[in-house]
Parts: sequence; structure tokens; C-alpha cells
Amino acid sequence: MRHWATGKAAADEDLSARRPADERWSRVPTSGGVYRCHETLSTGFAGPVAASLLLVNPVRDCPLTAELPTPRASACPGLLRIVPALDGGICRVKLPGGVLRSAQARAIGEAARRYASGTLELTNRSNLQIRGVLPGQESALIGALLAAGVGPRVAAADDVRNLLLSPAAGLDPQARMDVRPLAGQLLDLLQDTPALHALSAKFALQLDGGEALAMREHPHDLWLAAADERHLLLGLAGCPSDAPLARIEAAQAVELVRQLLLLFLELATPEQSRMRQLLAQLPASELLQRLQARLDFPLQPPTANWQTPAGVERAPAGIYPQARAGLCMVVAGAQLGRLHAEQLLALAELSERHAGGELRLTPWQGLLLGNVPQAEAATLSNALGELGLLHEAGDPLLGLVACTGSAACARGLADSKHHALHLAELLRANGARPQAHLSACPRSCASARVQPYTLLASTPDHYQLYQRTPEVTGFGRLLVPSMTIDEAGAWFARHLPAGLPDA
Repeated sequence: MRHWATGKAAADEDLSARRPADERWSRVPTSGGVYRCHETLSTGFAGPVAASLLLVNPVRDCPLTAELPTPRASACPGLLRIVPALDGGICRVKLPGGVLRSAQARAIGEAARRYASGTLELTNRSNLQIRGVLPGQESALIGALLAAGVGPRVAAADDVRNLLLSPAAGLDPQARMDVRPLAGQLLDLLQDTPALHALSAKFALQLDGGEALAMREHPHDLWLAAADERHLLLGLAGCPSDAPLARIEAAQAVELVRQLLLLFLELATPEQSRMRQLLAQLPASELLQRLQARLDFPLQPPTANWQTPAGVERAPAGIYPQARAGLCMVVAGAQLGRLHAEQLLALAELSERHAGGELRLTPWQGLLLGNVPQAEAATLSNALGELGLLHEAGDPLLGLVACTGSAACARGLADSKHHALHLAELLRANGARPQAHLSACPRSCASARVQPYTLLASTPDHYQLYQRTPEVTGFGRLLVPSMTIDEAGAWFARHLPAGLPDA
């Protein structure tokens, strides 16, 4: 079995600066509806990089806008905004619904191999990052990705394409609603409404269809959850497991989201880039009253005694049933969220052979291949294992999350990826299976939620151990003020022997 290197999710801190008003895209039409655009593109490196990009409209056949603004300044990576790290540039590719077609996967793999280190990261928002972008290759990489059809319709929309779905949307037998058509409409809304491009690059939405394979612990600024096949529940600044605020018909969702986001932008101060910050000053009840005044349909009271559908408690791996008889879903994790370009190229081939040429990224930093004939599922799962993916549910690496750490991040105190691999070997030997986050600094970039256990680096070789608890905010209760990774492995063996749940 071949194993591949592992690494980190990039920092995504927002900056309020904007591009100078005199910098604009120009377009020159060519055959086939493609526009060749010339611009001085800010990449995050010292000095601008001249870019000659092919912009393709893969979603629908309509002309691009007359002028495409360059992406605003931000520390968040984007497809059009490559930011620096110790191991090279980082380019983030946002995928609609986490879906990647095999041809797109090949294009990304080839581009990562040619213009970067070949290292890829799967994010906890079902997106993908290319790490180690080589100096001087930024514009060539961006052009290759745009030509593959994985970019925004307009540059200003790249930051706001933040909509999380279950990777099993439309496939899961437990789902109350197939949310994929609505997801497409919401992504169109975010891309095609210029006013919404002012949202923070961190501002995110979640659409939950009630699937069993769903992540319901990542906080979002706005979430919609299926109450039944025709109705949705609305929540703000939280998760679908929280109490909802209102109930609407599914057909009203796009207009509700439009008016709510526009209202947020009207009310929020420059310091209030997230919904939770606005709600800290404005009660949710008052926000809903103002929203109701903008709508031509009533916000209904939320479903009484709402209970979140049962879901998975740990990162999934293995073979799962599908709604359509005779088909199933095969799920695997990437080692600490990282793939190599060669693995992605092989995955594209496997998806064509077994899954109709479609890969779905998961919020557990893994992959789902759906519509797999049941007779082929075991063969596919074993093939994923041969590629170095985590295809068995008991693998201890499925319970570990780790940022890049000091190997590639200037903020990192410890080499958290390397330490996580060592911890996994200790756990494999002692049988403990904790859900733990190894964070090289307090910013907690790699995990969108607080894990049951957090190992926070305090020196290059020592960590503080925290346990999640509702009584204590942040990482939770401090259990051990200083320990090595070997000591952490022994601690988990004593306190979480094989078979004992960790949360």
C-alpha cells in the first residue's frame, strides 16, 4: 500500500481592504463563448503577477458581465486569490455541493502536478485546496482551473459560494427532501446578485435535507433544514441541531435567503461580518420582524419539538445503502485531509468505472462515490484502500484532525500533522479511538467545530489536552497542561479503552 504526505487547511482570516477602483478586468471575445481576460492579479505574494486567463461559463450559456472585478483583498485563499504559506501558495477551489466530475478532477490533478507541489487538501466545507503553488505559476494555475469549469461565473462571486450540503444529497434513503435543485438556485442567487458579493468570505450557508450522512455540528450563518418533503426550517448563527426560528415552504426559500442576506448587509456594521456578531446586538426576534416586512409570504412558527434527524457521530468510511435499489455509496477518508495529485487522477478513473464519473467531497475531509452497483462496492472500497485512503471505519486516523502545523505554517508551534500520524500509530496499537483535534496554534484552522478532545500545541514537542464540555467555552476543560504525543497516546489508552465512546 502506498501512503501519501499529509498537511493543513489554510488560515482564512478576513481583511476589509478592497482592490483599487482603477483596476479592472477587460475581456476579448474568442470563438466558442470563451473570453480571454487580461489583468494584473494580486496573488498574495510580494508584487503582482501578470495574468492572462481563460474565463469559461460552465454553468449556463450566457455572456459574462462586461467588467469582471478582481477578487477583494483577503487572507482567505480563493481560486483567483492565491495566498502564501511556508510551503508555497494556497489556491482554494469551491465546488458546488462538493461535487467534482471526473474530467474536472483530472484537470485539477494535472494542474497541481504541473504548477504546484502536487499536494491537495480536502476541507471541512467539502472544498479542495491546492498547496505548494510554485512562484511564477500562479496565473497558469488559475487559467487551467477556470478552463476546467471549477471557477465562479464572475470573479467577485468566488468568495461567497459557501453552501454546505450532505455529500449524500439526493442519494440517502433517510433524506426528507432532495435539496440539490434548491442548492443550485441558492448558488445562482449568490453568484448572480452583485450586492451579495459584499458578504464576508467566511459567511456560509447550510442546506440540510435530513440525510443520515450529514455534518450537523459545523456552525453556519444561516441554515435551512428539511422538516418534510415540502417545508424547511430556518436557523441563524448555528447548526441544524439548534432550535429553529421559523418554518417556510421550500418554494419560498430563495426569496427568503435573498431578503435575509440583503437585510443583513443593510444592518451589519463593518465589524459585524458574521451573523452571530449582528445577533449579539440585535435580537433574532427583531431581525425576523424586519425580515417579515420585506416578504410577501408569512414566516410560520417553527415545528414544535423539532428533533434533528439521526446522523453519523464519527467520520464515515465503508459501504452505505442508497435510496435506489441495487445501488450504494462508498465512502473513504483522506489521511488527515490530504491527497496527492496522483491519487486524485486515480480517483477520477475509479469514479468513471464504478460511479458514473462523479466524486463528492465530504465535510469529514473524505470522498463519497455514489450510484455504485452493489456487486462492485467491495471492489471499489478495496481499491480506495490500495490508493492509501481510509476505507475501514475502525481506522484511528478517521478520528483525528490536524492542521499543517510548523512544517508549512508560520503560526504553528508544533508539527501537528507529523504528530497526528504518530498518534494514530499509537492508537492503532492500543485500541483507543478518540475524536481529537491537533492544533498547532489557538486559531483552530483545521476544525470548524470543537472536537471531543483537543491537543493544543504549547511547545514544539508538548500539547495541552482539553475535553469538550457544555460548561466551558472554547476548547473545553483543560485536562492535562503539558504532555508529549507518546503521553497522549498512553492517556487515551487509559481513559478510552477499545470500545468506549469518547463523547
